[in-house]
Amino acid sequence: MTVAKSSPTTTPQLDPWSLTTLTHFLQDLGHPTKLPVMAERILTGLLEVSQSSHGALYLLDHDHERYCHVCSHGTLDSTPTPPAIPLSHPLVQSLLQCHQIHDVSNSDIIRPTVSLETTTDNLFGTAPLKQAIPLLSRGRLIAFAAFQPRTEPPARTPLRTELLMAMSQSAANALDSFLLYEDLRQSQTLMRRTDRLRSLETIAGGFAHEIRNPLTSIKTFIQLAPERKDDSQFIEEFSRIVLDDVNRIERLIQEILDYARYMEPKLTDEDLNEIVSSCIYFVQIQADRRGIKIEKELASELPRGMVDRQQIKQVLLNLLLNAMDAIGENPGMVRVQTHRLQKPNGDEWAHIEIEDTGQGISAEHLDHIFDPFFTTKHLSTFNEGTGLGLTIVHQIIQEHRGDIRVDSTEGHGTTFHIQLPCHRS
Repeated sequence: MTVAKSSPTTTPQLDPWSLTTLTHFLQDLGHPTKLPVMAERILTGLLEVSQSSHGALYLLDHDHERYCHVCSHGTLDSTPTPPAIPLSHPLVQSLLQCHQIHDVSNSDIIRPTVSLETTTDNLFGTAPLKQAIPLLSRGRLIAFAAFQPRTEPPARTPLRTELLMAMSQSAANALDSFLLYEDLRQSQTLMRRTDRLRSLETIAGGFAHEIRNPLTSIKTFIQLAPERKDDSQFIEEFSRIVLDDVNRIERLIQEILDYARYMEPKLTDEDLNEIVSSCIYFVQIQADRRGIKIEKELASELPRGMVDRQQIKQVLLNLLLNAMDAIGENPGMVRVQTHRLQKPNGDEWAHIEIEDTGQGISAEHLDHIFDPFFTTKHLSTFNEGTGLGLTIVHQIIQEHRGDIRVDSTEGHGTTFHIQLPCHRS
């Protein structure tokens, strides 16, 4: 097996065509938001420069100790492209050890003659590979491309070797960054879902109270219907009420399901005052039980907003529950207010304040309350905090292009200020 290497003293300078090709390749890698799209662009760019028409790209699956096929162009030797290649395969081991492009143009031919540990044929059939290009990042082989032409491949020049090496390194860095971002995004999704589930116990209490009235009207109708079946006015009126109550229960159930199940952000035209009122209703039962009074002052002129309803509910429920935890066992008050704001540029914003008469936050802690895993709830007798709730609150508000800040005086209480951009009605 021949390994293509370039001497540091004889490295050719990239010509204008190579620089243009590399620039376009980097530009293409800067836009994709999905892995298949990025993989396709990487493979297409490498195929063009290597003067190949057939190839496949494989990506590291570390958990299962293998490289998985993510995309291909053409059919390699009319043989189905294997869906996965184990780390133990000779070609993979050679790429891991040499960290260089494997090429057929000099003398020897790369022949993966060792079969996989399955009943399949050789890795890419019986025909020789033209090239195997490693994509290395931080010392790891995170992917590799394998090319196989239909006809005899042209000799590859040192200039194309340098260009391929530059492209493979750029592709590896972009792919590694993309995968790290995806891991972070999935972790954030899990954090949000976990935080929502922690709130469901409180929401369930409000839900039970919310459906009690419509269930009572439905039960009453069922009890009275047999003896008043000939009263058309009663049947018509009560049927309408029962139908409205059933629809109300269905909406409540859907709200609970939507809240518990994290979905991709979906902006809809919402009445922010209605969202605030809904959240207050859900925590009202717990507040009454603990002797906490909840006051609300909602601005009638508050503009509507394009927001993700469930995410904003998550923010408000989190802050309301935190406010009640801060009050503790003593009687107290939580005041929720909304205001209309006009920014200097003429844009309309909604301002939501959640104020409590709890123990407040010390100055040394105030700068860290949005930090991940920072919590003072170990002092609370009601909830043990994970330190993720306010981090998620902060992130959601930022993703809505809004702002959140906090004022607090130890021993006197805390006020959270949320500002969200709105659109005119």
